[in-house]
Amino acid sequence: MGRPTQTPPRAVLFDRDGTLVVDVPYNPDPELVRPMPGAAAVLESLRRAGIRCGVATNQSGIARGLLDEEQVRAVNARVEQLLGPFDVWEVCPHGPDDGCACRKPAPGMLLSACRRLGLDPSQVAFIGDIGADMEAARAAGAAAVLVPTPVTRPEEIAAAPAVAADLAEAVGLLLGTAR
Repeated sequence: MGRPTQTPPRAVLFDRDGTLVVDVPYNPDPELVRPMPGAAAVLESLRRAGIRCGVATNQSGIARGLLDEEQVRAVNARVEQLLGPFDVWEVCPHGPDDGCACRKPAPGMLLSACRRLGLDPSQVAFIGDIGADMEAARAAGAAAVLVPTPVTRPEEIAAAPAVAADLAEAVGLLLGTAR
């Protein structure tokens, strides 16, 4: 599959669960955070290249009463400790039926991250593991690469603008260095 952008992005935003770290549904415990294979090296290479990095994550466990904002902050702090620093974090605490503008597949978190970074969405890429991530990027006007996991549905893979086997390949597609 071809390169999703003509020029390398100035920032790459990532989904958290299933993309940067192993997905532990509604994780309240920082000790359960495990980086995805290659995540630390990929993030380090982006930072060395001067490309800013951020996270945009749906955390509906807050709305569902399964965890609270402090627990999410603690888990995010652990992600940052293992993989950071990140230039921007966006967290949606809403449930799927709340009708907010931030919960992916809505573009709110991505647009907010772009504003906070001082970048146009066309200068940003988003890497995620499900169709909602790709839809949010499309709606925001950002490039996107899907890195499928066992929870990714075949139709999400078929509809993705670009698909990579892992984070390194996803970044390679964005930077034009993928083989």
